[in-house]
Amino acid sequence: MDTYSFLRQLADSWVLLMMFGFFVGVILWAFRPGSTKTYEEIANIPLKGNDTHPDGRPNTNDGKVTAPRKEQVND
Repeated sequence: MDTYSFLRQLADSWVLLMMFGFFVGVILWAFRPGSTKTYEEIANIPLKGNDTHPDGRPNTNDGKVTAPRKEQVND
């Protein structure tokens, strides 16, 4: 049996089964019990408030996004 035929048969059978098993494993790992809390924490990272503004002023709005007043805008 030449190399190409061997690799072709291997890819058509065992490698396909291994890829399917890997896919099922990833799906089971992603939806495992207890992972909901982890994924919710990760999803809320962009919504968490910062302690300071980019210019160094303290954040006093408890993480709420507000537009700056006209007198605060630096031209």
